[in-house]
Amino acid sequence: MKFVEPIRDKAWLEEFTRYFENRSTRDYALFMTGLHTGLRISDILDLRVRDVEGTHLMIEEQKTGKYKRIIITPALRKILNEYCEDKRRTEYLFPSRIKTRTGKAKPIDRTTAYKILKGAAKAIGYTEPIGTHSLRKTFGYTFYQKYKDIGALQKLFNHDKPTTTLFYIGAGQDDLDDKMTHLY
Repeated sequence: MKFVEPIRDKAWLEEFTRYFENRSTRDYALFMTGLHTGLRISDILDLRVRDVEGTHLMIEEQKTGKYKRIIITPALRKILNEYCEDKRRTEYLFPSRIKTRTGKAKPIDRTTAYKILKGAAKAIGYTEPIGTHSLRKTFGYTFYQKYKDIGALQKLFNHDKPTTTLFYIGAGQDDLDDKMTHLY
């Protein structure tokens, strides 16, 4: 698996947001759900409309099997309300156009989500390594920059050590870059 980075620069985040707003409501809602929840893409893609109707998302993480309760922020609530307006409660939040062999609906897969992000990056000229984990990492990076609370972020991400969380969000790289830049 390729190492990807968070989107660190607010201007680039705004570029991505504008791109998705103008391109696809589904892809915009997907992008914003990743940025506002910090969930893994596998957990986001399994969401159904009924899962986002309340004040919180209640999920069992696929990777860890742990239950997680995540607040739906006011900004994300507005996006999801508009996006889900004409959808049935049982529909996948991010449906694929491709059906199962028996004709049932299914969500987009990780590969499709990756292609959506890579396509956006290419379209806006973003050259940093990006992938589906970039959404989760961007959430973590932004959270850490704002609150400097590595303990809370470690708990949100279910990491065992703060150093794991700092490495994951790329904060350690920022520190190294800054120190090397100001060495002489």
